[in-house]
Amino acid sequence: MADHPDTPYLPRSASVEAYGKGGFYFDEMSHQGSLLFLPDAVWGWAVTAPEQIDRASLTRVFEAAAKIDTLIIGTGTGVWRPQAPLREALRAVGVVLDPMQTGPAIRTYNIMIGERRRVAAALIAVP
Repeated sequence: MADHPDTPYLPRSASVEAYGKGGFYFDEMSHQGSLLFLPDAVWGWAVTAPEQIDRASLTRVFEAAAKIDTLIIGTGTGVWRPQAPLREALRAVGVVLDPMQTGPAIRTYNIMIGERRRVAAALIAVP
């Protein structure tokens, strides 16, 4: 696993094989905590609650926006409605925001990545 926040956990995209107990299992690796799945890498994500989701926490998404059409946000076990400025900022760089609880977010992300869609996922770990 990555030792430094500027190093991805995995230098390519991956589907999520399992989740729960505060973490995720993907590409024969496990990780405790939230993750950001981008088209070219999997990163640790410091967000633990939907209220922490903002432009700063999604910096890597904005940097990779040219490779992403849809950003799925897994909000843990609760429901989260993004603030209009965040949705508009993502739309301005061509990214559609689709928030949902983490379980459905993983299933949707895995389907979309299997279809080779230009998708990213920001997933809050669940207990």
